[in-house]
Amino acid sequence: MMNWLLIQASNPKFILQLVIVAATIAAVITAGAPLLNEDPLGKRMKAVALERERLRGRAREEFSERPRNQNLRQAPKPFMKQVVDELNLTQWLSVGDSKLLLARAGFRGPQAEVAFLFFRLVSPPVFGVAAALYVFVFRLVDVTPMIGLAIVVGALYLGLKAPEIFINNVIDKRRESIRIAFPDALDLLLICVESGISIEAAFQRVGQEIGQQSVALAEEMTLTMAELSYLPDRQQAYENFGERINLESVRQIVMVLVQAERVGTPLAAALRTVSQETRARRLLEAEKKAAGLPPKLTVPMMVFFLPCIFVVLLTPAIIQIMQQTK
Repeated sequence: MMNWLLIQASNPKFILQLVIVAATIAAVITAGAPLLNEDPLGKRMKAVALERERLRGRAREEFSERPRNQNLRQAPKPFMKQVVDELNLTQWLSVGDSKLLLARAGFRGPQAEVAFLFFRLVSPPVFGVAAALYVFVFRLVDVTPMIGLAIVVGALYLGLKAPEIFINNVIDKRRESIRIAFPDALDLLLICVESGISIEAAFQRVGQEIGQQSVALAEEMTLTMAELSYLPDRQQAYENFGERINLESVRQIVMVLVQAERVGTPLAAALRTVSQETRARRLLEAEKKAAGLPPKLTVPMMVFFLPCIFVVLLTPAIIQIMQQTK
């Protein structure tokens, strides 16, 4: 056997055949290796697409199976809608974009707008009648008829503005709640995105977790997740999210999400940058409030602290002087 191998090793034809066989095997392996190797990126993208479709299907089933009395968009009250339609209050008593204003306050659907317009119609007569009874009938204040008439007119105007003032107060409270909880929600969203789950699942998960800190933010994120499942244009869902909350930090996140959806920029790095900026902004606001505290304490200290200090310091001297003069 060894003699045969030595003879063949010195044979040029055998060496050429061996090289050809090795080259053929190498070519076959090179051509077939990509077909045998697994594609982790393709598998991951396919899994994300399937998960997205599963979330959309589950959201559609939940909203389709929701009872009518638990629907997010409740039907308007018949008598309110009749009054609003017959008097055309949408044209006369509407305040800018009433739907957007009510959505920022957490009131959605046709019922909210109809109730807002109805109370803007009803509240001025109620306030005016109450002021007239207070001034002219019960005479609880002693004023001239002209001043009493001015009070009634002012009550009418206040009644007209009362629903709008109420909505603005609700918007301010919701916005403050969202502003405090949003940096934590942004960190949770960053963790979810870096773990590899889809943005719909991230919004759903963060909405569930952040509800203990801010119900308003949890509601908005859940609604955004539903819009991502329903709307054909995903960018519109992000823009609606920013318009409803109307905060600078939220608008930055919306810009990041829209850019990532449009051109495919890395989402995790952008979210991390915006998260750091949001926390820095919140720290800066806290420092600003702390810096403005000493001027605010000047008047209380002069009114309440300084008299007590003078009494403590001067009382012994006054007692000694009185004793010496006796």
